[in-house]
Amino acid sequence: RPDVMRKSSRLLSAVLFIMIAVSSFSGCSKGNGDISSASASTGKKRQSALQILNPQASGSVVYGNEIISIDASNTGEGYVMVQYGGSASKVKLQITIPDGTVYTYTLGGGSYETFPLTGGNGSYHLDILENVRDDLYALAFSQDIEVNISDEFKPFLYPNQYVWFTEDSQAVKLGREISDKSSDDLSYVQNVYHYVIENIVYDDKKAENIPTDYLPNLDQTLKDKTGICFDYASLMAAMLRSQSVPTRLEVGYSGEAYHAWVSVYLKEKGWVDKIIQFDGKSWSLMDPTLAANNSRKAVGKYIGDGSHYTVKYSY
Repeated sequence: RPDVMRKSSRLLSAVLFIMIAVSSFSGCSKGNGDISSASASTGKKRQSALQILNPQASGSVVYGNEIISIDASNTGEGYVMVQYGGSASKVKLQITIPDGTVYTYTLGGGSYETFPLTGGNGSYHLDILENVRDDLYALAFSQDIEVNISDEFKPFLYPNQYVWFTEDSQAVKLGREISDKSSDDLSYVQNVYHYVIENIVYDDKKAENIPTDYLPNLDQTLKDKTGICFDYASLMAAMLRSQSVPTRLEVGYSGEAYHAWVSVYLKEKGWVDKIIQFDGKSWSLMDPTLAANNSRKAVGKYIGDGSHYTVKYSY
């Protein structure tokens, strides 16, 4: 559950936000609800995925104490699950990946939550911190975990706290519908991108009043057809991941503004970073916030100037 960085973030190809302490998201879009089909002109049809990956707290490798449970049974699949059952009103999870980068999340309570292991193979360190008062936290539990991921793409295919979906999610059903109208992975990525920017309206009021620890509800976004950048990014990532397209939610800076965007893996191209438009010859950087007919002046305080993209975190 991310703590939100202040007045920033965006959907570059689906923009997301996240970070501990300060807050704010932003968004994109506008549209008519039609699902475009990239398969009509080619006659080909993409083979749609019929099942999604489902994280499990299997119970075979568990660390913790009377209030904390870390299920590391499936770290080889690229994720870890954490459950908090104590009485603290605010709880943080910090995951230090092998290169030393610290990822900070907010834990809910009562049930297992899924967190990606996006730093590849190696040693991870987990700290669970309980709020004592004000902004002070005390260490409740810590654990080192040695990780050997079986498939480098798995962390970017499973649902996690930032991109949560299940087999029954409307986002998953919509993704399957769009996939059935696509000719291949490339056309599917394009069709999902256009659906999102043409059908989700940027919510200025929500962006100005976003609470800390905000998490998107993808089906609610589809129902309301409004959202901020975190909603856009999570929705697009869920639709792509649920159709077996590895998708990274990347958080960092565009110029001086704090944003997030998606990178997508295509078999023919490898990781295609900070994209989503392809004219048949080359990839070009597209900002869905602007692609959705929002003026640069209106959304600039949220999305920055679209230059000097620097990745800080991948989810």
